[in-house]
Amino acid sequence: MIVTKVVKQEFSEKIETFGTAVSKRSQNFKIKKEDLYQDLNLKEFIKEGEILIKLKSGNILAPFDGVLGYTGLTEDILVSNNIFIITLDDNSTIYSDIKIPENYSASIKKGLPVEIKISSYKNKTFQGEIDFVSSRINADTRSLLSRIKVQNKNFELISGSLLEVSVKFNLRNSLGIPDTSVMIEGDKSFVYKINDKNIVDKVEVSTGIRSNKNIEIITGLEEGDIIVAEGLKKVRPRGKIKPITK
Repeated sequence: MIVTKVVKQEFSEKIETFGTAVSKRSQNFKIKKEDLYQDLNLKEFIKEGEILIKLKSGNILAPFDGVLGYTGLTEDILVSNNIFIITLDDNSTIYSDIKIPENYSASIKKGLPVEIKISSYKNKTFQGEIDFVSSRINADTRSLLSRIKVQNKNFELISGSLLEVSVKFNLRNSLGIPDTSVMIEGDKSFVYKINDKNIVDKVEVSTGIRSNKNIEIITGLEEGDIIVAEGLKKVRPRGKIKPITK
C-alpha cells in the first residue's frame, strides 16, 4: 500500500488575468530608404554606443542595449515617402499592466510573486513580481491597475505578446497531503492514518485549498503522520497494511 508522510508545503491563492508584454525601453527611428548606407541586420542584438544604422550622412548610435527590427511584418513595408520605421527594443525586462478585480484589492501589494505563461512556450512558466499597484479603484471597470515585472535574461518574452498571468497571494506554509489520499463523504473529508503497528484508522480532516495536486490540511493531522496516499478502496478501517513509500 502506497503511503506518504504529512509535511508542510507552500500554499497560495491565485488571481488569473491577462496582460500584454511591454519592453523595458523602446525607440523608433524614421529613416529614408535612399539614405541607407548598407542593409540592416534585423533581430541583431546591439549594445549601447554601437552603430545602430549606417547612413550616407552619418551613423546613428544605439542609445541603449536592444534588438533591431521593423514595425512592419516584412522588409518592404514603408510608411510614406520611402521612409522606414526602425525599432530598437530593450527586452531584458518585460512589464505588463494588469487589472485586478476590486474584491482582491486588499490582497495586492508590491513584491507579490506572479507566474506567466505564453502560447509560444506552452510548457514553461516564467517568474515575476508585482512592481506597482495603483492607489485607486477604476470606477468604470471596478478593478485595480497593477504592473508586473519579469526578468527576461534569455529574451524569450517578446514585446506585444499576450501573457497569461497568475498572481499568487496569501502565501503560507501549511500541512499538505496528496489529493488522492482524501475521501469525501457528504460534506466531510477523511483520510486513512497509519499507526506505529501499521493499523489503519479513518480520521476526519478539515481541508483548505488545492495546489499542484496537493491539498491543504487545517485540522485532523499533525506533521509527520503517515497516511495512505493511493488505493483507498483497498483499505479497511482497523485493518493492517504493508506500507510502501513511493
